[in-house]
Amino acid sequence: MEARKLEYVEEKKELKKELGLLEAIAIVIGVVIGSGIFFKPAIVAKNAGAPGLGILAWVVGGVITIAAGLTVAEIAAAIPKTGGLYAYLKELYGDFWAYLLGWVQITVYFPGSLAALAIIFATQATTFIPMTEMQQKLLAIFILFFLAAANVISTKFGGKIQTVATIGKLVPIFVIAIFGLIKGTAHGFTPMVSSTSTAGGFGLAILGTLWAYDGWINVGNIAGELKNPAKDLPKAIILGLGLVLVAYLSVNLAVLNVLPFDQVVASKKAASDAAVVMFGNFGASFISLGILVSIFGALNGYILTASRVPYAMAEEGLLPFKGFFSKLNEKSGTPINSIIYLFVVGVVYIMTGSFDTLTDLVVFVLWIFFTMAVAGVFILRKKFKHLKRPYTVPLYPIVPIIGIAGGIFILFSTITASPSRALLGIGVTVIGAPIYMYIRKNK
Repeated sequence: MEARKLEYVEEKKELKKELGLLEAIAIVIGVVIGSGIFFKPAIVAKNAGAPGLGILAWVVGGVITIAAGLTVAEIAAAIPKTGGLYAYLKELYGDFWAYLLGWVQITVYFPGSLAALAIIFATQATTFIPMTEMQQKLLAIFILFFLAAANVISTKFGGKIQTVATIGKLVPIFVIAIFGLIKGTAHGFTPMVSSTSTAGGFGLAILGTLWAYDGWINVGNIAGELKNPAKDLPKAIILGLGLVLVAYLSVNLAVLNVLPFDQVVASKKAASDAAVVMFGNFGASFISLGILVSIFGALNGYILTASRVPYAMAEEGLLPFKGFFSKLNEKSGTPINSIIYLFVVGVVYIMTGSFDTLTDLVVFVLWIFFTMAVAGVFILRKKFKHLKRPYTVPLYPIVPIIGIAGGIFILFSTITASPSRALLGIGVTVIGAPIYMYIRKNK
């Protein structure tokens, strides 16, 4: 079969190209580093069963993520279109698979993630200001509204918020890392294994780190607003993930250097407990503030990137009410109605509290699409040889295979741990199929 011709064409309605490499890197770091780095060390350590295996799990998770990142960066450089993963799947696998991904993202994953982050932000804020449950929900709605409005005003403004928030969240991370490694009592990172260590436990530990590394691919959603997407997207993914890996390893090494392993396993907030040991009660307040900044940055990053998916789908005629979702703010050039839509659905999830269940259902499905994207580099090289290659993945095909293996591992682990969740996630996705057929019939 003759390969379908693929050429990069600028969007008919111009999104303003206001974002540079710094903002792109900040988006990668800002979306990936949310609250996970402060709470995951205990879960990973518990599943690993030993300090050495726990650190190794973070390394393996980082290697899998960077391998996937290096691979998807080649696709992003060759297809620098707004919509990110949606755009890549559309060109490599066709409209149907891209639509199913977009359906899951815009109905559940993105607004559910926004709601979850906003609720976590409000909950964390109770450290400083006591609030009732309703007051927490109102604060969550307010912070979501504030960031939605900021991103409607200007993409550049949203990008600047992201840069400042990213710098702010890295400060407490590296303070913990530096002081933990210098001032710690050297509880040590051994033994490598213990009597409680198992192959299954180590697999769950890696799985926990992979969730913590998730989110970086969303930077591709704003390709149409990057000044030089072909060059800056690969750099942002690689540099952003590299810094995240350094941050994660540093914090985990510091925590294990400050706290005994048994205490790390038993803690629900290991990083905060380590800060208390190093700095006293002031440390707890400092880390709580750092978590607020971290969640704030992740929330802004999700709004900035998620709103480009319904816009891209509408531009392709793959959404009902495409005129509504493809509307741009006349002054700022931002996808105003897509942002408003995500805000409204996010508020519904905040008030109903159903976002946890919904997002859990689609995690499995999202990793199916993610693995498809990594494997897409083989299709890209075989069928689209005419495309320019500003960047190519190193050590091809070894690096892509590592990324694919990581995706398959996540899918297998999810099926094994919770087959009902996997099946329900597929069910939510399949609901989008008849809607797609209807749209294609009337297009």
